[in-house]
Amino acid sequence: MMGFINRLLAHDDAGKLLLRMTIGGLMLFHGMSKLLTGASGIKVMLASYGLPEYIVYGTILGEVVAPIFIILGILTRPSALLVAFTMFIAWLMVGLDKTFLLDRTGAWAIESIVYFFVGSIALALMGAGKFSIMKNANWR
Repeated sequence: MMGFINRLLAHDDAGKLLLRMTIGGLMLFHGMSKLLTGASGIKVMLASYGLPEYIVYGTILGEVVAPIFIILGILTRPSALLVAFTMFIAWLMVGLDKTFLLDRTGAWAIESIVYFFVGSIALALMGAGKFSIMKNANWR
């Protein structure tokens, strides 16, 4: 019975596609929000740390460009590392003081940051799989 279930579910490339669509798709919502409503909040936060405002463009790369690449299976490993780096910076800027806290519903206060970070590291380790718009495996 277990052999049958294992054979039935043995679709590594489909799993990679599902993970790519989830990490890339959900992160893209964060990025599109910043594109549509502006990133003034991030600029203020950067200024409060004494950092230049132009760093906000790194947020756009990490939350818009990289997720689109991840979804399409283009340069998935470096794109996933960029998303992971973006989440690390997000943790330092907005989540560091929440690391050992729960939110109002009892969830870990930084679970979305951790979810995107760990999921992106997993994608960087696994790559895009065969379901990619790139035919050349080196560009997946």
